[in-house]
Amino acid sequence: MPAVSPRPHRALIRDLTAALEAVADPGRAPQQQAYMKSEMPYLGVAAPDLHRACRETFKKHVISDADVWQATAGQLWRKARFREYRYAAVELLGYRRYRPFYDPDLMDLLEEFIVTGAWWDHVDAIAINLVGALLAQHPRVLKPRLARWSKDQDIWRRRTSIIAQLKFKSATDTKLLIACIEPSVEESEFFLRKAIGWALREYSKTDPQLVIDYVTDNAHRLSGLSKREGLKVLLKQGLIDQIP
Repeated sequence: MPAVSPRPHRALIRDLTAALEAVADPGRAPQQQAYMKSEMPYLGVAAPDLHRACRETFKKHVISDADVWQATAGQLWRKARFREYRYAAVELLGYRRYRPFYDPDLMDLLEEFIVTGAWWDHVDAIAINLVGALLAQHPRVLKPRLARWSKDQDIWRRRTSIIAQLKFKSATDTKLLIACIEPSVEESEFFLRKAIGWALREYSKTDPQLVIDYVTDNAHRLSGLSKREGLKVLLKQGLIDQIP
């Protein structure tokens, strides 16, 4: 018999939906949608109110099964009528209580969110907080996948591979970081150029010389945006006096 798909936690979804609707301000929704250039409408929930509604609902409804947890997040994402429900799906996956559920298999769901979300507000939260956490726990499995993503035609998989280690500091795998930057180093796409600069800037706080050497050696290949972003902290600190 075929495996039965796990059912989402419907009470959690019901109460979360009600909690978000209760704090929605329809008057702010059009501005939110315009700012994010979103085809999906907004409810008009401010970020602090969204975080609070999620926390309170997640405390009330504890999920004890990893498959149900993923199914619940998947339902929130796929059935979303408003963008805030997708934010809530990511909040659920990032909720600290469920860190023991983090397994490499979660990457399939995250990849779905990245590809279908296809915009920086979704992708950056997933890449830095979720893919990054999985990478830290399961580096042997995830490093090859991120290396493949760095060469993918989808720019959001590429961006994810570049910024996944953003919070790693001294734990950064610099070989992986550079390997994920390299396929996009000469791309004209803004979100890739910005990601490269962001990743280099964050790592410059840990190893300034590596970033200086990389930017200097590749000054003819890197975009002006990537160089400015990557060296911003070092310029401010006076460790360099100009951008190559």
